[in-house]
Amino acid sequence: MTTLRIKGGRVIDPANAIDAERDVWIEDGRVIAGPSDPAARADRTIDASGYVVMPGGVDMHCHIAGSKVNAARAFRPEDKTGHIARTGHSRSGTTGSVPTTFATGYKYAGLGYTTAVDAAIAPFGARHAHHEFRDTPAIDKAFLVLMGNNHYVMDRIREGDRDRLRQYVAWLLNATGAYGVKAVNPGGVERWKEGHGNVSSLDQMVEGFGVTPRQILTELARAADDLAIPHPIHVHGPNLGLPGNFASTLETLAALDGHRAHLAHIQFHSYGGSLDKPGKIDSQVPILADYINTHRNLTVDVGQVVFGDTTSMTADGAVGQFLHSVTGRKWISQDIEQETGCGVVPITYENTNLVHALQWAIGLEWYLRVDDPWRIAMSTDHPNGGSFLAYPQIISYLMSRNHRDEALKALPDRVRARSGLADLSREYSLSEIAIITRAGPARMLGMTSKGHLGPGADGDVTIYAPSNDFQRMFSLPRFVIKSGHVVIDDGELRSPPDGTTLSVSPSYDESIVPDIAEWFDENASIRFANFAWQEGDAPSHFGSLP
Repeated sequence: MTTLRIKGGRVIDPANAIDAERDVWIEDGRVIAGPSDPAARADRTIDASGYVVMPGGVDMHCHIAGSKVNAARAFRPEDKTGHIARTGHSRSGTTGSVPTTFATGYKYAGLGYTTAVDAAIAPFGARHAHHEFRDTPAIDKAFLVLMGNNHYVMDRIREGDRDRLRQYVAWLLNATGAYGVKAVNPGGVERWKEGHGNVSSLDQMVEGFGVTPRQILTELARAADDLAIPHPIHVHGPNLGLPGNFASTLETLAALDGHRAHLAHIQFHSYGGSLDKPGKIDSQVPILADYINTHRNLTVDVGQVVFGDTTSMTADGAVGQFLHSVTGRKWISQDIEQETGCGVVPITYENTNLVHALQWAIGLEWYLRVDDPWRIAMSTDHPNGGSFLAYPQIISYLMSRNHRDEALKALPDRVRARSGLADLSREYSLSEIAIITRAGPARMLGMTSKGHLGPGADGDVTIYAPSNDFQRMFSLPRFVIKSGHVVIDDGELRSPPDGTTLSVSPSYDESIVPDIAEWFDENASIRFANFAWQEGDAPSHFGSLP
């Protein structure tokens, strides 16, 4: 057994209602209660006196693996803006908006983050995603598996076979080694792929399947609830990024009444105006935030936009086409038969562009208008709104009204007329920052060993030097500890652990497997092969194409 004592720091642990000077003890990678013997010694002691001690950060919505991430890496050689040199205990990598696997792990750790969840992996790409995760050090990983445009799902919903749908959802989670259910523009992606255009409402029929987006959304939410999956259905709604989409967002929120649900990158779904008059776009955060504030079954992450060059990538292929059409930049579209689509487009957010500036303001409005910080999580939808490396900058805007007001002054004047950000005086406390970056995301994900420092928690700890320069404080942690091992020491990367991949395993009736195999034989050109765990390997997946 090895023990680590973090001595005398200001421990900010909102999940356990702690904001006080105390010790944190870690034994064999887990937090333990402090020994009753005051003379007890640890194998190593870190003197954290005068420092702020928080649980390791948890990013609940990002894109760090899978087919679209790899497409972006290959598609944008010009994006390789930095290089990490190989050392005796680290591998080389490139950075930019889509870092390589090793660089992703190192950069997350460098910010004090110890867990990241990829929010959209196609079942067909699950095996490769697991291999990428094994190459992403220093953090624990998980992914959500795409189901909102899955042909088998839509067939079961059309037939009204809730039991078979539930069994399939459970089987797919087990088979892919996923952590939760993701629905991206339910039905809309399939409709767009078939040439019928995107959906405009939840009640528009998905041709060829006889179902509506509303049915897909609510039946998958029901299945996730019935299976008691720790994280509820994770929803990317229709009409992402389009003027006037707040109306379909409200419709989506109302459709989920009675079910647990998490709404992803909510900033991109909060716009007034209309497609006929895109120049009239404005913020509709107040009405949406009021809905969230009064419906405790719902949580959100923000998808904050930050200014600069990045890469848009989404399983919503229609969005990729739309961004290509409005930016004129190159794009790539991928189709995974029976499952999903994908669009990748370079994008540069400019503070002189009214729409981009409004997106920036709308994101900050969300943080400041949701009353309960436990129900909103920090995200940039990395890399869609910008890199996760921008989190310290976002924190500084939330903790200092003066800082964000100065940033607001540099934006087009019309932003203040179309967003209520300038009128919001709220400033986040350190405890609230710990909630939206750690404790809250862990709770939303149902990860009971993360986001806190009570006995039994993972030994994931970040130690910061307090400063009134909040961006600097959260950019440069003094120590980052993963599973009881020091990963970052005064900005220097030490030997990082590999981290683990987290998944769920709801039970299902094995008799469904032959039925699934038969269905794929009859309906898909992709040959079906049984999923199975292999010793020391990621899950096996579909066989080769015919």
